[in-house]
Amino acid sequence: MSLDIRQIPVLNDNYVYLVREEESGAVAVVDPAVAEPVLAEAERLGWRITHILNTHHHGDHVGGNLDIQRATGCTIVGPRADRARIPGIQVAVGDGDAYDFGAATARVFDVPGHTSGHIAYWFEEDDALFCGDTLFALGCGRLFEGTPAQMWASLSKLRALPDAVRVYCAHEYTQANARFALSLGEENPDLAARAREIDAARARGEPTVPSLLGAEKRTNPFLRADDGGLAAAVGLAAAPPVQVFAEVRRRKDSF
Repeated sequence: MSLDIRQIPVLNDNYVYLVREEESGAVAVVDPAVAEPVLAEAERLGWRITHILNTHHHGDHVGGNLDIQRATGCTIVGPRADRARIPGIQVAVGDGDAYDFGAATARVFDVPGHTSGHIAYWFEEDDALFCGDTLFALGCGRLFEGTPAQMWASLSKLRALPDAVRVYCAHEYTQANARFALSLGEENPDLAARAREIDAARARGEPTVPSLLGAEKRTNPFLRADDGGLAAAVGLAAAPPVQVFAEVRRRKDSF
């Protein structure tokens, strides 16, 4: 494993990630909502920022792009499908691309749904997935620009990755997501146990991110729309998974 990953909490509930590839010394910022705390942490660590990796265009993911670029001269990488809305973008990537970051390589996935041009970066050798607002710990992003079918397909792509992958999502929403997941009424001992662990971690002031993809597969309702138990719990036994997903998302939107 070659990546040293540091988590920076910013704004109300965002996480920005500083990622150092140790062989080359390259340093990426993933989804910088703001610049100042990111630049301060890099300076504290003695790291020189060389890249920004953006997942999508929302301001709480790209708001620090230009200030960081001005301060460091870094290269901004973002989604090809949404390059017009990524400030300062220089390298555009999309589904199936392999992006070399120092001696590490990120596989890129198009994962539309939350936005039309959302992407995710998977560093296979480091079991690290930077998925922005597509997949959250026990949740998924609102469908601002996409359809339930698009988001279900996007989440299914990410669900196919190995259980050991760590999910570096961009927000600390997990406790609220757990309350919603429990409200669906499904019999899921893994979910109940995880909810207790989350409550305890938050009571200690600890982050719940990253999570393990294996735990998400067992407990995240948005990854389990093809599970008969969940479908029955929401009154849609034998319905197509995309219909179950759409109902779960509809309920979360008004929870």
